Amino acid sequence: MGLSKLNQLYRAVILDAAANPHHKGDIAKPTNQQTLHNPTCGDTVNLELRVIDGRVAEIGFTGEGCTISQASASMMADAVAGKTTSEALAMAKVFSDEAIGKKHQPAELAKLGDAQALTSIMQFPARIKCATLSWWALAQALEQNEQERGATHDRQSK
Repeated sequence: MGLSKLNQLYRAVILDAAANPHHKGDIAKPTNQQTLHNPTCGDTVNLELRVIDGRVAEIGFTGEGCTISQASASMMADAVAGKTTSEALAMAKVFSDEAIGKKHQPAELAKLGDAQALTSIMQFPARIKCATLSWWALAQALEQNEQERGATHDRQSK
């Protein structure tokens, strides 16, 4: 497949994810929530997670923003649903690294699913924050979850 056709395919995947987002909406009884705002362009994502036994049992997002930010949130939610928190954190790191030009192995990129189409966003520096906003929210929400689990463990061991 030529590069032009591949770019068209990526654009189609991104446009479809923005027009028909998966996991958009609030979830019942989230264990973690994170809201991030990109003041540069006005994108906002509110991410809600329900983590059960170290897994992302349910994920949802709301917010407003450009096609890239909404597509990225939908693709991110698809990619991490059902994953362990450590897997999801690793995926957030890979995505963020790729978006700023740090390369990873093809096997790591494959774990991102359709979201790997967005890692080429580094060609457009003004759009990097749009693509990574939901992934940063995910990382912060999961890190919050890890801190809370550690605090609970500390209280229980005393």
